[in-house]
Amino acid sequence: MIELGVSMTKCLNDSMVRSLLTHRAIVTEAHPRYPAISEAAYVASHETMANLFELPRYIAVEGPIRVGKSTLARILAERLNAQRVMEPDSNPFLGAFYEGERGAAFQTQFAFLVRRFEQLQALDLGPQSNKTVIADFIFEKDKLFACLNLTDQELDTYNRYYNHFREQLPTPDLVIYLQATPEVLKKRLKKKNAPGEKAVSDEYLEEVIKAYEHFFFHYTSSDLLIVNTSDIDFVDRNEDLQELLRKVTEPIKGTQYFLPLGGQEAASA
Repeated sequence: MIELGVSMTKCLNDSMVRSLLTHRAIVTEAHPRYPAISEAAYVASHETMANLFELPRYIAVEGPIRVGKSTLARILAERLNAQRVMEPDSNPFLGAFYEGERGAAFQTQFAFLVRRFEQLQALDLGPQSNKTVIADFIFEKDKLFACLNLTDQELDTYNRYYNHFREQLPTPDLVIYLQATPEVLKKRLKKKNAPGEKAVSDEYLEEVIKAYEHFFFHYTSSDLLIVNTSDIDFVDRNEDLQELLRKVTEPIKGTQYFLPLGGQEAASA
């Protein structure tokens, strides 16, 4: 269990209560061995199963900074011919927040909250739509960072708007949570050397990683695929990408882990 401060844990737990009461993670098990069947029956049965399974229409990719979520979301959108929804990349208050100006954290977080709400509210996922949507964030991400950065008084105001917005938004069919060790993410931050990320301290990055791990340890709102990217490279190693794409296009129920180790690439939680 990830250790967080008491107020941080309560803040994150409060946002998960409804999910924990109304959803249950489904644990998958290996299929038993069946008697031999004819080739024709084998092909027919697999065609029937293929017809029963439909790809998720709304997939979200999440994880801490520099874990690869935007890259994977772009690749999935291209391969699945899907609409891509990108994380807001600009915020007029962000510079002041990194400089530590008083009140800038609330301004920054509220601006992100409104922008993320507008993006997800505009999605066309009704029964008459055949669109597939790939997003590189979930709305709950905003609450996670609010818990990290806002005071208790600021959170009281923030939560009223967050809860009102959340009730109006769809929930992803599948969330892909990308993980990596703090050491790996720190190296990627230094390698990328993006101007807006130079102010991210090692301590803050580690707090973000812990908050993500705590949140997804309890997450049950949708099916969840957890991918540790510390030892795989779906950008430069095509075999890693192909294995991950294959896993995403198979039925995923409850919480599952992608573990590309030898022939055992996935395990169920």
